Amino acid sequence: MDVTIRAAAPAEHAALGAITAEAYLGDGLLDGPGDPYLARLRAVERRAAEAEVLVAVDPEGALLGGVTYAAPGTPWRDIAGPDEAEFRMLAVARAGRGRGVGEALVRACVERARAAEGVRALVLSTQPAMLPAHRIYRRLGFLRTPERDWEPVPGLRLMTFRLPLEGPA
Repeated sequence: MDVTIRAAAPAEHAALGAITAEAYLGDGLLDGPGDPYLARLRAVERRAAEAEVLVAVDPEGALLGGVTYAAPGTPWRDIAGPDEAEFRMLAVARAGRGRGVGEALVRACVERARAAEGVRALVLSTQPAMLPAHRIYRRLGFLRTPERDWEPVPGLRLMTFRLPLEGPA
């Protein structure tokens, strides 16, 4: 797939928020349209001000998905230690699924983490039902870290993965 990964433009924030919310809702990952987490998923402008929001676009400029990359010191990290970067809210529009968009977004996060001074690993949290994403993570060398699994709210258990960055790309 011919896809470009770049920083989200302010004019794309609302559309990426809608894609992210629809991906989570459509995949049954939320408690419906009243789920309070939807506001965070749609808050792309805030995420872009406090972290790095990346988008995937096709050659015609159509928005296919996005991800939030949180470097050390940014407030969008949930589980990362001081020498770890983290990514969150990976979402791919229906039109981009099965076309390598999710993997391209994850690879862009890996590249940023590898290029960052002092970052020794890239980490993430994921829901157990996000099986296509888990396949991407494993294919790219991420390892399960069950000792770091956690519950952001009671009853929502998140799995964690970690990619050590010391080795070859």
